[in-house]
Amino acid sequence: MSWLLAFVGFALLIILHEFGHFAAAKAVGMRVERFALFFPPLLWTVKRGETEYGIGAIPLGGYVKITGMNPAEVIPPEHEHRAYYKQPVWKRLVVIGAGPAMNVLVAFVILFFLFAVKGDQVVNNKVGDIAPKSAAVGVLQQGDQLVAVDGVKGTPDVLRKSIGKHICAAGAKVQGCVAATPAKVTIVRDARTQVLEVRPRYSKIDKRMLIGFSFGGTYHPLPIGQSASRSVTGMWNVTKATVDTVSKLFYDSSARKNLSGVVGSYETTRQSIAADNVERSLTILALISLSLAIVNLFPFLPLDGGHIFWALAEKLRGRPIPFRIMEQASYVGFVLVLMLFAVGLTNDIGRLQDGGFGVK
Repeated sequence: MSWLLAFVGFALLIILHEFGHFAAAKAVGMRVERFALFFPPLLWTVKRGETEYGIGAIPLGGYVKITGMNPAEVIPPEHEHRAYYKQPVWKRLVVIGAGPAMNVLVAFVILFFLFAVKGDQVVNNKVGDIAPKSAAVGVLQQGDQLVAVDGVKGTPDVLRKSIGKHICAAGAKVQGCVAATPAKVTIVRDARTQVLEVRPRYSKIDKRMLIGFSFGGTYHPLPIGQSASRSVTGMWNVTKATVDTVSKLFYDSSARKNLSGVVGSYETTRQSIAADNVERSLTILALISLSLAIVNLFPFLPLDGGHIFWALAEKLRGRPIPFRIMEQASYVGFVLVLMLFAVGLTNDIGRLQDGGFGVK
């Protein structure tokens, strides 16, 4: 079921992005020939008015076909006045910008909902979620009160550090390697104090020894104004971090290693759903939606940002940009998009082969 729910989540992000383009195009009077979820060949189609709606066989995206998106396209005379490149620059900017804007809106709504309904978490020393197949399974129980680790008492951060002091039996930090000595975890369960032994395992993703649980906490819903402010602030921080990461891909090998692609995003979402972590699943979908908007706004064709860039260039120039120039520039954009996809996919495959994505 988690596979299906993750797929539905991604499909909704694609539908909403393309619906933004579709609705804006209809609103400003452009002719929309097709609105499709996923890429051809089309498995199902239905025509309503002048627009054909369809579902493709390749679940890697979606698209809206607007008459005249290609300046070299042959357009019937009766439709020429509604073609994309026959419209004023402001209408084109509205149509292209509506896709990323929809993804930004989705991210904001999800984060606002989480802040307003659930709010901030105040972490405590109780055991929250336990990761499947982790060292904690069968030893710790949700709700256990952690008192100390190896005799060291303190906050969750102090207890984490105490767990992290253990080293693998072989000495080398290899994914999943087991600690040479067990951690002695003091807990209170059912009003009784117990000392349990559990051997931490090394996580290459987290770069530290883990038992495999998250600390619990209490949530405090935030007022509407504060929820909106926190959502915007969080989205801005993610935007800056995303742009910074993409810019470092060209000269920083560690940034390339940290890049994740479609597979990683999908699998992280699926694992969160499988763990019944609704909050984490919604947060991940919000971040993916925001990232989709940010990446789409980079000024390279065939991305939305490329169309926006050339529309603005035409406005500044005062006359249309030759299609030949845009076509040649699109090769650069295509290579960059392909590079991002290849690096992200390679990293995702490596993570799948080396312990997964660290969702706990």
